[in-house]
Order: sequence, then structure tokens, then C-alpha cells
Amino acid sequence: MGLIHLELFATLDLVGQAPGGPEEDPVGFPFGGWQAPLVDEVIGKQIGSAYEGTDALLLGRRTYDLFAAHWPHQEGGQDNEIAVLFNRVPKYVASRGNPELTWAGSAQLGPDLPAAVREIRDRHEHVRVVGSLNLVQTLLREKLFDRLDLWLHPIVLGVGKKVFDGGEVPTNVTLLEPPAAGPKGTVFLRYGLAPGTPVTGDMSAPGRGTEGG
Repeated sequence: MGLIHLELFATLDLVGQAPGGPEEDPVGFPFGGWQAPLVDEVIGKQIGSAYEGTDALLLGRRTYDLFAAHWPHQEGGQDNEIAVLFNRVPKYVASRGNPELTWAGSAQLGPDLPAAVREIRDRHEHVRVVGSLNLVQTLLREKLFDRLDLWLHPIVLGVGKKVFDGGEVPTNVTLLEPPAAGPKGTVFLRYGLAPGTPVTGDMSAPGRGTEGG
């Protein structure tokens, strides 16, 4: 069985809408492209490394349409390595409609999304989910992910679709490597899905360090 990786970019208030450009998801959102001024060499290398070993993409309809219009034309350019990778691997699209799948290697998932995702995980080693916030909510709700890469950017927007926006359920994750920050203040966090659900405690209990407050 392979691994499903969620690749998520968020502000400090966990907005994940349209990080890459103003045309990504513009309806009611004036901050499209908020990530671009915050990308530095460190973050660029982290993102490139995160995609290493990818042998399939799992995308929502909106992200698929954006990628299909962009990546087939980027080989030989500044982002050649990612373009070659994305153009080569299979692309699986989660959509309730009838999308026009013009990008080579694309296939639409069936109506039973959890079952289809499990089948993809059995078929591939490293499946990447990029953007696709609506799809992410389903994967969070079903706990259908194994790794969660989260880049937290040092801005607050106060508006926009959230990375965790109604799909999440009580879930444990474990930090897989130390947090790493870029010079512009973006912090990279890599988590793995852990067993069980969160437990609670009492910070006022003896030995918790609250005496004398």
C-alpha cells in the first residue's frame, strides 16, 4: 500500500484559497496570489523535494483545470522538473460533473470517492494531493491521508477558504521532522497520520506547573 500526501499552503489564519495567482479562485476573494511574495529559495527547495517520488496526482476539479492549462506548456522553462513530473504521472480527478480531461494521463474517479482513493493508494507508492481544498475536506473526514505537508506563511487575511474547513474530524498526527523556516518567515511542517483520537487532560492538576499563578 502506498502513501497519500496532502500538500497544503496556508496563512496564519489557515486560509488556503488561491495561493498561486489571482485567477485561481477569484470569486469573493481579493488576495489571489498571496503566496508569491513569500516564496524564497529555501521554500522553493522544500516544495521541490516534497514532490520527489510522486507517481500519481489526485486533484479536485478546479485545481485540475488550472494545472491542465498550465503544466503541459512549462517543460523547458524555469519549473521544468515539476512540469516533466506532472505531465508524466497519472492524474486522478475527483468531480461530480463531467470534466473535459484533456491533460494526457488523466482519469475521473467514480462516485464512491473513498473507495476510489483507497484503490489509488493500493496502486501507487506516493500519491500527491495539491491544492484541491474541497477534496481535502473529504480526505480529512475519511482519514484518507498518510502525510500532511503544511507551509504556514506569515500573513493573516481574514477572508477566504480555509485549509481545515468543515471536513476535519478528531484526528491525531505526529511531527515527522523538525519544523523548518525560510528567511521570509514561512514555516514548513510535515506530519504523519497517527492512530487514535485526541485525548484531554487537566492543566490545573498537580505537577502541571500552574501552581502559584
